[in-house]
Amino acid sequence: MPSRPKRPCNYPGCPELVESGYCTKHQRPRERDSHYDRERGTAAQRGYNAAWRRARLAFLRQHPWCVMCEQEGKLVPAEVVDHVIPHKGDYERFWDLSNWQALCKRHHDSKTAREDGGFGNGK
Repeated sequence: MPSRPKRPCNYPGCPELVESGYCTKHQRPRERDSHYDRERGTAAQRGYNAAWRRARLAFLRQHPWCVMCEQEGKLVPAEVVDHVIPHKGDYERFWDLSNWQALCKRHHDSKTAREDGGFGNGK
């Protein structure tokens, strides 16, 4: 039975032909991903516990609109409380209300990707 034709790597602009997914140059090593996941800890270990969920709901009640959408002239309900400056485990920065902003999921995901190097963006 003939195999499927190869297609370009999923990495934007990479012409390398592969059977599926990414070429070897653009694959993320599984060891690095699993190491990161182990070191990162659970959401509760990172501070996203019941107290955070209560504070998050209260903040979203007071700030119901995505601040980035408002800057674009749109009113879109906020779903996420974002840390303007990533707290990176700093307990004081995590709970600093002046470091919180209300965002829609789309804006939060794009901001996080820019900061963390996601979506193909290098750190």
